[in-house]
Amino acid sequence: MGDLSIKDVPEAQIIALRERAKRNHRSLQGELRAILDEVAPTVPKQKLTIEELSAYVRSLGLTRADEATKWIREDRDR
Repeated sequence: MGDLSIKDVPEAQIIALRERAKRNHRSLQGELRAILDEVAPTVPKQKLTIEELSAYVRSLGLTRADEATKWIREDRDR
């Protein structure tokens, strides 16, 4: 593992990142790691087969159709 340091970050960006971290219930460092994981993952995202996706949805134990929509939106917004 290595360390990163970014110099001369505009104050407005720092404030925006802190607000984003707070919304996501993370520390600033945790938010920056989440951003890095999203744009430069260390493990490539695995594509699921339709059978795997179907099994995953069943495992969620959803009882109403609108729950699925809510979960999809929450996952998308992460």
